[in-house]
Amino acid sequence: MRRTSTISRVTFAEILALAVLALTPVLCAQTAPASPAPATESAPIAPIAIVPLDNKNPDAAAKVTGALEVSQGKAIIGASGTVTSGSQTTEVILPHRGVLRVCASTTVKLAADTSVPAGETPGLMMAMDHGAVEASFATGRNSDILLTPDFRILIGGPGAAEVKVRLGQNGDTCVDNAGVNEPYVLVSSVFEGGDFRVQSGQRVMFQHGSLHEVVDNEKEPCGCPPPAPKGNEFPLAQSEGLAPTPKPAPSVPMQNSASTQPIEPLVYKSADHVPQPAAEATPAASAGAAKPAAKKKSSFFGGIGKFFRHIFGAE
Repeated sequence: MRRTSTISRVTFAEILALAVLALTPVLCAQTAPASPAPATESAPIAPIAIVPLDNKNPDAAAKVTGALEVSQGKAIIGASGTVTSGSQTTEVILPHRGVLRVCASTTVKLAADTSVPAGETPGLMMAMDHGAVEASFATGRNSDILLTPDFRILIGGPGAAEVKVRLGQNGDTCVDNAGVNEPYVLVSSVFEGGDFRVQSGQRVMFQHGSLHEVVDNEKEPCGCPPPAPKGNEFPLAQSEGLAPTPKPAPSVPMQNSASTQPIEPLVYKSADHVPQPAAEATPAASAGAAKPAAKKKSSFFGGIGKFFRHIFGAE
């Protein structure tokens, strides 16, 4: 019995000592001051596009919506946004890459490709359902994509893109792959499946939004239409009579190269109006000419007198 009690006391003392040793690091950790964690600074996110805003001409100014910031007359698109051009082409600046021209009356949605790994430059996602665009920027490791109602147009790099896309009526889609260092341009159908590669220096028209109706030597340009003429030869105010029309400048007579005398203008005269040369009048001719006239006059009035005398029974 004594051995049992002794063993039990030793065992309890050992257990108590082990418990104290186990709790010592915890107590020290609670009383020791916590060391500050190293601060991590997040790098600022670069904008995907910068759109200049023109306040002088409201009709030509572009409209920009989305996650953006307006500063110094420019709309800075951070992650996504929509650009709608007015009556003129809008040049959208892509930082460190180039320019995307949004043609007049065209709406393009822009966004960064979020599927790329962290630390890499994302590709540009573009979408449009009408109008035309001109891509003039450098391509990177991650491809840029342009979506239309009928196609998915992939612009692969690396290289320098000079790609023009225009959407016409009935789904007609024109794609032009020009430039010196042409990128890899692949057009895929959204509904029919399949794809078509637009080669370097090739201009292709996909009629009716189909890969089966392809014109590989399209003559019309695929980019922005030429600007309309600024001048008006006959202003509206003058056409409606609200302003006097300018007087024409006096005409200067043409001069002969052989002499300095002005050339008289040619005037057409009919032969019926050309006066005939008059013959010299002589007394005999005058008398001869007067006698038939007098005879004609007397015979005329004499006939009238006979007519009235016959009516009234004078004869």
